[in-house]
Amino acid sequence: MPDRPEIVCICGSTRFVHQMRDANRDLTFAGFIVVAPGEADELITVEQKTALDALHLRKIDLADRVLVVNPGGYIGESTSREIAYAHATGKPVSFTDPLPSDR
Repeated sequence: MPDRPEIVCICGSTRFVHQMRDANRDLTFAGFIVVAPGEADELITVEQKTALDALHLRKIDLADRVLVVNPGGYIGESTSREIAYAHATGKPVSFTDPLPSDR
């Protein structure tokens, strides 16, 4: 038995905020510790986006594994960077939807 619940970091495009919230809820009720992207109700500056992207990489560092929320197989540029970072740091990565065969 682990000393603590598994930590899962959710990654994905902000266009899927509702799906990421659903994944967060489902994982939390399943007994996982969940870290997820920050959310903003308004447009953010380039500097804020850069800071949030760096912060999300630290969240991946804390996690035992990464779950990519990718409805329809969509993965954007920021999420691609996060997946590459997770792989480079040895974190297992799973996806909610199949990836397109051309990836």
